Amino acid sequence: MDGPEDSRNLRDLIQTAQRIQAEVSRIKDELSSKTATGESGGGLVRCTVSGTGELLELSIDPNLPTLPNSATFPDFGGLDKPGNLRMLEELIIGAVNVALARARELARQEMSQVTGGMPMPPGTFGG
Repeated sequence: MDGPEDSRNLRDLIQTAQRIQAEVSRIKDELSSKTATGESGGGLVRCTVSGTGELLELSIDPNLPTLPNSATFPDFGGLDKPGNLRMLEELIIGAVNVALARARELARQEMSQVTGGMPMPPGTFGG
């Protein structure tokens, strides 16, 4: 079983693994320059993450503290009212989670081009 055919198969397997590893590294580099966005509260909170899942930008509509009579947030009235800070935190979490889900999908799509659709091990892109 240790004949020349086995050695050639092992060498081919190692070369294939090295090519895939190089492609994964290349795609990770490319993903760091791509972005995904998320928003919540009808656009009151927006964020941008890199394709590798790094939070790059977070913006909160400056009118949020003064949104009385808003259909979405009636009588918000500022962050000093009970529950309003928690609501803002939930809007931020929602926007970030949407953006991160989009970044993971972007990474999955990019990687499937390299792997021919084979799933990558968990944690390949930090999540």
